[in-house]
Amino acid sequence: MFGKEFQRKYALSDQGVKNARAGTFWTVVVNLVVMGGMGILYLMMQGFVATLTDGAPLPRPLPILLLVAAFLLLSFFTHLQQYMATYGLVYGEVKNTRISLAERLRKLPLGYFGKRDLADLTETIMGDVNRLEHVWSHCLGYLYGSYISTAIIAVMLFAYNWKLALACLWGVPVAFALLFGSRELAKRHSEITKAAGVQVSDGIQETLENIREIRATNQEKRFLKALNDKIDYHEQTMLKGELSTGIFVNTASVIMRLGVATTILTGAKLILSGQIDFMTLFMFLLVITRVYAPFDQALALIAEMFMSQISASRLMEIYDAKTAEGMERFAPDGHDIELDNVGFAYDDNDVLAGVSFTAKEGEVTALVGPSGSGKSTCARLAARLWELDRGSIRVGGVDISTIDPETLLTDYSMVFQDVVLFDDTVMENIRLGKHGATDEEVRAAAGAANCDEFVEKLPQGYATPIGENGAKLSGGERQRISIARALLKDAPIVLLDEATASLDVENETKVQGALSRLLAGKTVLVIAHRMRTVEAADKIVVLDDGKVAEQGRPEELLADDDSIFRHMAQLQAASAGWSI
Repeated sequence: MFGKEFQRKYALSDQGVKNARAGTFWTVVVNLVVMGGMGILYLMMQGFVATLTDGAPLPRPLPILLLVAAFLLLSFFTHLQQYMATYGLVYGEVKNTRISLAERLRKLPLGYFGKRDLADLTETIMGDVNRLEHVWSHCLGYLYGSYISTAIIAVMLFAYNWKLALACLWGVPVAFALLFGSRELAKRHSEITKAAGVQVSDGIQETLENIREIRATNQEKRFLKALNDKIDYHEQTMLKGELSTGIFVNTASVIMRLGVATTILTGAKLILSGQIDFMTLFMFLLVITRVYAPFDQALALIAEMFMSQISASRLMEIYDAKTAEGMERFAPDGHDIELDNVGFAYDDNDVLAGVSFTAKEGEVTALVGPSGSGKSTCARLAARLWELDRGSIRVGGVDISTIDPETLLTDYSMVFQDVVLFDDTVMENIRLGKHGATDEEVRAAAGAANCDEFVEKLPQGYATPIGENGAKLSGGERQRISIARALLKDAPIVLLDEATASLDVENETKVQGALSRLLAGKTVLVIAHRMRTVEAADKIVVLDDGKVAEQGRPEELLADDDSIFRHMAQLQAASAGWSI
């Protein structure tokens, strides 16, 4: 019952399976204890009826009171254990699930996130885990415990009187057969509703991220209408799903409750024929009130259980994704970066095919080429942010695919065009480059990155909050904070991806000055569209259509009349009004 298939169906950990077993066990015990309470009531009524019909003495109150007291104590204890098993343990499971998801995401290559819709991923981590939490605590133990306890009670009832037992219990399997027959319909509606919910999240995220452009182009009404349409569609899918499921749930509940009528009719017939007495019928009517009760909650939440399997499958997609792993010891012989016949495809579309070059330690190697030629992909593969499909990449003779990414990245500093900053102070944003760095080390790195000039003008200096993603800073200021991080880290390998592409001339000059201090003596891989920014490089690698078209020193490529690099440089020189 609680095997691997069950574990995957509800995205449970090994401990979660143990929790489900404990919840089921205590639910069975609670149901049987409550049924025992019905037995006490039956004995009391049997004594009173004997007094009325046969003149027997009234039952002594003390034994009855002791039985009731024992029942109450046992009921309190078992209900407490059930609560702890179905709620207390589950809340710990939810905590562990979120932690394990975070650990899993931390180990996934960044290429995974490039292929996943981030709004969908966020909905999986937050919404799907919340839905599973409710199922783990409210459904699994109660439902499976009810199956077992009802089976035990059914055996007893059939042994006592099979005719009344059949009249009492026939509706339970019929009701659940109807519900499970509608499972595929419920799952289909759940998938449609989930997809519609993700569209709403996407729409909200897109609107918030592009609010300035939306207002600048007077597109507020169009975007709001599109968002409203997505919300309305989501609402419609939810209503259809809940209505269709509600019809089956309520029909199943009615069918199950018909057992009361058939029990009364069958019991009356058996009494008239002299096969049973009234107290036997009374006992079965008491049993009915408790046999059906455990299923009430399960029936109400059965649709949620079906939907939870969709949520569980989405979680398992994350757990099943291949992680980037390797050794935690990295001792390269130098820091030359060698790409050997590297191939990479994105969604079955080849981006790189047979790329080979070496970026030597102490030199600046520039990757140039038209947009889409694979420059940024090379840089990401060189840091194992993405996993290559073919070939190999070595750093100091060590294949980076054998090294744990977190260990590998201790030797890398990266400065990208799109700087990511946090809603924190300048000091803490720079300190991200080196965990535990002192304030003095942070200030020294900031000074080397030319940050002092603008930080001194901030209200609280380095203690000034800079807003979400550095909203209170200019592009050049944000870029210098990024360089300060890299300077603070002082890693032997530096990757620069269009680090100055969006800056004006004044800010570019300041950033270039900071970069010159960062790059001294390092293995540098730089990506740039502006030819003038890479003329001082030690080596140029020209990529075209995912392949190395040419490579060499800048002056060598510029001297070659047929060189792609020379052609690109001439085009940019002509557009800028200068000559090469």
